[in-house]
Amino acid sequence: MQVWKFGGTSVGKPERMHSIRTLITADSGRKIVVLSALSGTTNALISMGESAKANNDAEVQEKIDALKAHYDAFIKELYSTEESLKKGQTIVDNEFNFIRSVLKSRPFTLKQDKELVAQGEIMSTQLFQGYLEEQSESSVLLPALDFMRIDTDGEPELETIEALLGDMLDHQTDKQLIITQGFICRNPRGEVDNLKRGGSDYTASLIGGAIRAEEIQIWTDIDGMHNNDPRIVKRTFPIRELTFEEAAELAYFGAKILHPSTITPAKMRGVPVRLKNTMEPQAFGTLIATTTTDREIKAIAAKDGLTAIYIHSTRMLNAYGFLRRVFEIFEKYKTPVDMITTSEVSVSVTIDNDTNLAEITAELSEIADLEEHDRDLSIICIVGDFKADKEGIALKVFEAMKHIPIRMISYGASEHNLSILVWSKDKAEALNVLNERLFYYEDAMKNIFTAQ
Repeated sequence: MQVWKFGGTSVGKPERMHSIRTLITADSGRKIVVLSALSGTTNALISMGESAKANNDAEVQEKIDALKAHYDAFIKELYSTEESLKKGQTIVDNEFNFIRSVLKSRPFTLKQDKELVAQGEIMSTQLFQGYLEEQSESSVLLPALDFMRIDTDGEPELETIEALLGDMLDHQTDKQLIITQGFICRNPRGEVDNLKRGGSDYTASLIGGAIRAEEIQIWTDIDGMHNNDPRIVKRTFPIRELTFEEAAELAYFGAKILHPSTITPAKMRGVPVRLKNTMEPQAFGTLIATTTTDREIKAIAAKDGLTAIYIHSTRMLNAYGFLRRVFEIFEKYKTPVDMITTSEVSVSVTIDNDTNLAEITAELSEIADLEEHDRDLSIICIVGDFKADKEGIALKVFEAMKHIPIRMISYGASEHNLSILVWSKDKAEALNVLNERLFYYEDAMKNIFTAQ
């Protein structure tokens, strides 16, 4: 069995749902199909909740009417028979009646907010399942709220998910297509909750890991993960293969196609993840697995909004426990560190959340001397297979970056990551020169020597 996930843009129009049906029925294999809410729905529901919190009933009603009009028009194009259209209208009417009831709650709390936002996935899956029934496909809808669980820390309980979902699947052995929702779950109190934004990818990975799927496919509207940011860089191409570790680095450092948490359950259970394009389904996409046979340097990603803090401690020269005291301060304020470099008496770190920067620097000042921190920085992350016996990788990077000021360098902590901190104003130039040097220069040189 495989797990296929389709995002909001993939189900955002009736013709897209028609295309998904064609994709998932093109072969006879059993599949669990995970759907997001229709594009724009989650944001619309969040906006309704904000109006409800402000007690702006007129604005709430206006937003409800606008979204319902969209769904009323959507189902008229989705279904081709009067009977199916009637069923679809019943689904829409019932869900919007529930949405209205939730929005009337006062006070409008986080509990109601999460119940409200979940309706996007609940509606999209019901409507799609109704369409499959109209087309006489062998399918069933299994609500994610019946098996997807998180603990008190908001982390998925994979073993519980495995047990609950396994029991449900045992009763659906005659169905080829299992439809369920991404994003939504229940917390330990039994309340509707969610896996945060990007959680539909996470749902697919959790399900794939739980059932030991043959493969997890994440379908979007682009052709896999690219070797660089196509919005900034002139020449990019889709990466054919990545290891789990390489994909995790790219996702964390800014590759938007993949949620950073997505691949963890798949990696734990050794389930390959493939990124596919709904617009070009025949394209290979990007395969994420335990090992790869692809090129040494795989991709470049960038993360913006960094602040650098420079910590000096001549008073504690060679003193053990100094680093522990430094990071206890960051832990106290729940502020993760992205990048760290050290010397004998200095530590430099970057953070992407400066909410508690004043408090952090005040406490650090009690144990060390601080330079003025820098803002508007970006981390550029070069990802690939950088095992200790590999030669010349750093040289290639620094040769490309010779005209660009570098604030920090991190290399050696991971076999898959070389990170460079630059001013954000230099990011675009850095990404482009690295792209040309790391991915096109050697090919060009080979062509020159071949021609000679």
